[in-house]
Amino acid sequence: MTSAPASLFNDALMTDPYGTYARLREAGPVHRTITPDGAPVWVVTRYEDVRAALTDPRLSLNKANVHITGRYQSSMPPELDAHLLNLDPPDHTRLRRLVSKAFTARRIEGLRQRVQAHADELLAAITERPADLMPSLANPLPMEVICELLGIPAADRRDFHAWTDSVRGSSEDAAVESRAAMREMHRYLTGVIAAKRNKPTDDLLTAMTEAHDEHDSLSEPELLAMSFLLLFTGYTSAVNLIGNATLALLLHPAVMDSVRAGHTPVRAVVEETLRWNAPVTLGVRRFTLEDVTIGGITIPTGSRVWVSLASANRDPAQFTDADCFQPERPSTHLDFGHGIHYCLGAPLARLEAEVALTGLIARFPDLRLAVPAEELEWLPSFHHRGLKALPVTW
Repeated sequence: MTSAPASLFNDALMTDPYGTYARLREAGPVHRTITPDGAPVWVVTRYEDVRAALTDPRLSLNKANVHITGRYQSSMPPELDAHLLNLDPPDHTRLRRLVSKAFTARRIEGLRQRVQAHADELLAAITERPADLMPSLANPLPMEVICELLGIPAADRRDFHAWTDSVRGSSEDAAVESRAAMREMHRYLTGVIAAKRNKPTDDLLTAMTEAHDEHDSLSEPELLAMSFLLLFTGYTSAVNLIGNATLALLLHPAVMDSVRAGHTPVRAVVEETLRWNAPVTLGVRRFTLEDVTIGGITIPTGSRVWVSLASANRDPAQFTDADCFQPERPSTHLDFGHGIHYCLGAPLARLEAEVALTGLIARFPDLRLAVPAEELEWLPSFHHRGLKALPVTW
């Protein structure tokens, strides 16, 4: 058995995840450690093992398959928990099929003009130097877009922004505020869903209330949980992706010049960011339904398993010059997952990041960091990789 130090989930992992994971990959494919709430967990670090684990039916997403303790146990109201990231087939298959009837590629692509309009408005408001691109662009754009997609009235979106920021808090002190925010979101979404049933409109919430397959449809708890999942994950991942992709360009001026000259597509920058400095660092926790051997190491039945997407995406066995930012490389990253649990919102996150980067590059030809890169601070999270602030000038 390979054991990582009990302090694996510490400040060093948040500030330098890639150095930490490089050492873990070198030491072994799987490591047993403890989570911040004291629960034992197995961490999978190498690309091939992570990719295989993401599709292994012996690794369950359903929390009912293991005894859960600690802060995670009480953080999520049951009414918001019945979503895709907590289900295995056949329940997952049924729910994804119904949600996919509403969350279509056509609906997402139909948002492009609105995403562009929101981005243009936000960029036009950036006039004073230096400017922080997180509160001025990366944070508000995904919130406006996901709320518009769902059909949340403009007057209520400020509340959603505040609630989502509260839920993102990772400290013990933030736990109470996070639970209060989730209760408020639950209360609000219950009312909105009822309103959509009575007066349908052209939005995703209405489409989900109307989605059906023969005699099957989404239940009220499923509607609530999926709405919450789309709001929270759709917002958090896109915010971090926009910030991380912008930073990648600022740190690599030759790539920025290539994008400006039309030689490197913005889409390629987004894809390489998803590999090189991904918004999601740890995949959704899984639980072993039986003894599972990964990389020659047997993980006992009933164990909690985390697959490190950040580590897999920097694995030199899979990627040549894995620590280098190279948008021209083939895109085989795992940040949106793999298999039946591949992220449903991936096309939306890509769209938002592409539009934001394209507008930013066009409007600010001399964009550069306003502080040394080593002074940038990262959000305190083991699961997500995002900047607290991104000060720039031009």
